[in-house]
Amino acid sequence: LVETRKGRCGEWANCFTLYCRAFGYESRLVLDFTDHVWTECYSEALGRWMHLDPCEAIYDRPLLYEKGWGKKLNYVIAIAKDGVYDVTKRYTRKWNEVLSRRTITTESSVVSVLTSITKECRRNCTSQVLSILEEHDNIEREALERDLRSTDDAPISLPGRQSGDKQWRIARSEFGTDSLSSSSCTVRICCDEHVTKIYNAFSSILHKFVEDSLTASKGVEVLKILRATVVDLKKLPYKKRRASLKPNSIVGTSLVHQLLLSFKELLNALTLKSELDSNGIISVCLAGNPVQTALALPVALHALDELISDLSKCDNFSKGSLSFPLLRLNRICSGAVLASGEELPFGIATAAFDGTRMSKWEERNGAKANMQELVAYELMSANDAPERDPMDWVVEGSNDGGSSWHVLDDRRSEMFDKRFQRKTYNVKSAGFLSNMFRFRFLAVRDVKSTSQLQVGSIDLYAKQN
Repeated sequence: LVETRKGRCGEWANCFTLYCRAFGYESRLVLDFTDHVWTECYSEALGRWMHLDPCEAIYDRPLLYEKGWGKKLNYVIAIAKDGVYDVTKRYTRKWNEVLSRRTITTESSVVSVLTSITKECRRNCTSQVLSILEEHDNIEREALERDLRSTDDAPISLPGRQSGDKQWRIARSEFGTDSLSSSSCTVRICCDEHVTKIYNAFSSILHKFVEDSLTASKGVEVLKILRATVVDLKKLPYKKRRASLKPNSIVGTSLVHQLLLSFKELLNALTLKSELDSNGIISVCLAGNPVQTALALPVALHALDELISDLSKCDNFSKGSLSFPLLRLNRICSGAVLASGEELPFGIATAAFDGTRMSKWEERNGAKANMQELVAYELMSANDAPERDPMDWVVEGSNDGGSSWHVLDDRRSEMFDKRFQRKTYNVKSAGFLSNMFRFRFLAVRDVKSTSQLQVGSIDLYAKQN
């Protein structure tokens, strides 16, 4: 599965559930008797079980199968280490229809069999653990009844199945009512606030370099020390990250101590903190949720690589150098992302905004925020296949939530010279306030050899207040 990136839904669910358990989440496999498997995890923050489908790269959309795929559900069973549960009611709003298809045995027999299996699973549990599990069971039963009557998700548009060969999906009647267009791609929430915080955090460091009259070459050496620390942290178990800031022959201990305060904003963005021991050694360790650190470290590593490269090109490093693109301030967080298409599970639309080189958005065929004035944006080429690079595109802004669009920038015959190349574009039509932005990619580098488009990353920058 890891080598080929291809597999059946059960294999993906097994693998994904393993990851969830490794990260300490209470997890279970969900078996749909009409031939699909996915995962559920218990969210302590939400106080309920969450639907997670690794095949479709969709989470917390339990009506995906009935409403999006058009499935005729009957039995949906969740299998955990402490019991087996009938969770069908979470995945339907047509219980009477589902009930007519549950013909394997009587409803009382279903309850009896699952209760017996669950009792056996809990045979060696202490009375305290049993009490907690029974309380969870009662809460879930009440939640399932509420879900069945809920109308909160009635207006949500859900896509047909997107994983698997097209003809296979049609044969299974899981293609949905729409073709693979913008209406069939789910709106994804892009959690990229940490990317913006990391980019902004370098401002304090670079301003400190100027304040202390550091040369660009010495500044590069300081950034290399930070980079080495990030690499060391990435190699460690995610709950036990601790590494030292190690001075070198060019950047001594006293300078590292002198600059430490300017590192604070970056460490906060990485959910890290610094500690100074009695020997004067500075250690960097976890300061909060280790999952947030795990997400942020690759972003910081790639941002440091680019900053080191940009700073190395500064001939006369001074206060006048502290501007875009050396400083990438006010990067706009993406919010909700809707794409015309995406490649599942490794080329989803949100991958263009996650700040790392390890992912990309890929379009097989071809966001709403506060009012912002877009002044610049950056695109980065992906890891492979130069022929898929965007060549012609238009950037548009809307000030009415997408009802009308204003052209902000129009680019033709753009070329990326290498992989992971980040190119900066100043917006030609400045001064227009928008609450939504849209990229229309019109052509790829070699349209004769491929119809696919891929973008490594997209970053948007607003005018400073």
